[in-house]
Amino acid sequence: MQETFWQKRLRDVAAVLVVGIFMFPLFWWALTSFKPTSAIFDKDEIVWFNFKPTLVNYAVTMLGKSRAELAIESGNTFGVGGASSYDSRQTIIDSLLIAVGATALTLLLAVLAAYALSRMRFRWRQAYLNWILSQRFMPPIAIIVPVVFMFHYMSLLDTRLGLIMVDTLINLPIAVLLMKSFYDDVPVDVDEAAMIDGATRLQIFWRVVLPMVKGGVAATAVLCFIFSWTEFLLSLFLTNSIRTLPVKITTFVTSTGSEWGFIAALGTTAVIPSFIFILLVQKQLVRGLTLGSLKE
Repeated sequence: MQETFWQKRLRDVAAVLVVGIFMFPLFWWALTSFKPTSAIFDKDEIVWFNFKPTLVNYAVTMLGKSRAELAIESGNTFGVGGASSYDSRQTIIDSLLIAVGATALTLLLAVLAAYALSRMRFRWRQAYLNWILSQRFMPPIAIIVPVVFMFHYMSLLDTRLGLIMVDTLINLPIAVLLMKSFYDDVPVDVDEAAMIDGATRLQIFWRVVLPMVKGGVAATAVLCFIFSWTEFLLSLFLTNSIRTLPVKITTFVTSTGSEWGFIAALGTTAVIPSFIFILLVQKQLVRGLTLGSLKE
């Protein structure tokens, strides 16, 4: 049944509304990051665009400028007070190192484990797959106590390596299941043809199958990076001096109130690495998300 003109227009309007609903919080967050404190806390009206944009929030959180000095220089001391340190440069570096490290380690283990589960037949294979799936259903809070004790005896508390390992532990089940689905979309005949030509199992994996699912690897990498980048609970319990972005943002809620300008600036900045990462792997990501949809 062919769509009518008005059905198409209605569909387009609905799509725009859905996108607008999802994008509005990001727009408001970014807009707030450029507002002065007086505009953010204006109780008389909601300030949309009738304010003078300022980069003070970014100067404090991203450049390590003194909040009090900037307020005095601008002649606006409204809201000065609360915590003394809002410098988030080291936090961003730590978060990037942890997210990239956890993503790389997760992919290294997942591509190998998923290939074995997809191509090899062994006893209790389905039970093992079900066990992997069950690990993703388990909330992180359920393992926090044993992990804290283990990391204490291994001297991994408050270390980047410890966070990389625990993020890998959390992301590995979903990464293995995703990669297995991508491997399953590659016909087994490809492996058999390569074996006939004299290739070993490792050569088949590295030179034949893995290049065919690089789109799936990109899609899995994006998900693992986002999960690690936004992880909060484990970072809160396992670190003290090392703070990831979600944990750092909670310190902006002070005894004198919430520093919404700084929270908005750091939150807006936190979105940028994910967008950059997605853009870098966009071509492979689209191929990965559509892999198998065009099978005959």
